[in-house]
Amino acid sequence: MTARTLSRLEQINRYAPLRATATLFGRLGFSGRSVVIAVPTLWLFVFFLIPFFVVAKISLSKAVISQPPFLPLYEWTSDGLLKFNVFFSNYQFLFSDPLYVDAYLNSIKIALISTIIALLIGYPIAYYIARSSKSRRNMLLMLIILPFWTSFLLRVYAWIGFLKSNGLVNNFLLRTGLISQPLVMLQTDLAVYIGIVYNYLPFMILPLYANLVKLDSTLLEASSDLGARPIVTFFTVTLPLSFPGIIAGSMLVLIPTIGEFVIPSLLGGPDTLMIGRVLWDEFFSNRDWPVASAVAIAMLVVLVIPIMILRKVRDAQMEVH
Repeated sequence: MTARTLSRLEQINRYAPLRATATLFGRLGFSGRSVVIAVPTLWLFVFFLIPFFVVAKISLSKAVISQPPFLPLYEWTSDGLLKFNVFFSNYQFLFSDPLYVDAYLNSIKIALISTIIALLIGYPIAYYIARSSKSRRNMLLMLIILPFWTSFLLRVYAWIGFLKSNGLVNNFLLRTGLISQPLVMLQTDLAVYIGIVYNYLPFMILPLYANLVKLDSTLLEASSDLGARPIVTFFTVTLPLSFPGIIAGSMLVLIPTIGEFVIPSLLGGPDTLMIGRVLWDEFFSNRDWPVASAVAIAMLVVLVIPIMILRKVRDAQMEVH
């Protein structure tokens, strides 16, 4: 028996369990496509839909001093009647208290500004990596992914050492004579923007790179042959074709930034009000789980709106091209 035949037999034995499983599902009336779709659907159902309905149920309850600290959604009375404990006052409270409205608006503002800054920084980097040689491209991509090898919390803590009054930045500026007294950078909105952009910049660069590296170079050559300058070629050819990557990167930065908690808590000041901090305070400081759940549901709605808008813009852009 030749080595090639042995290798073929090993492959057959290796995939035999998969074939048996596929045959079993086929006899039960399930196609291979249904099985493949069922796995992520089951994952989303268990880890997204069920927790979502649990939080939604708590948001319709009322806070009480007990364990758990909220009323059950329904209970049986002594007369044998079913009583529902459904309260919509938690959602009314969110819009009546300016604290929550300001927290939502400030979170959206910080997320939008951070996304724009990340786009302005990340696009040239992604463009340079996409236009580099294949050998250099792999090294540059590794440098982009390298910060993920360390803890997110440690990376945020590292910026405290850079931005504090006696930190590296202030010490450098004082020694060079550019400033006469330390700058107040820590516990400001500036520190929050720096922390967010630094930590989420790879999420902007990678989708942009994946889009830019697939651009047809002949289109750029054709634009150049027609007499267009490089800047004109960029705005008329490269930028429109990279719009799907811009949308994907913006979504990956904008959505998690709105609910960010760690960065505003460590780098921001008491005036840096974001919905993630409000959510933490309601759950663990005030022990008001129904209001905290209502805040979480409202935040989810706030996140769904930009997703739907960006998705429509992306679909319209793809139809044009």
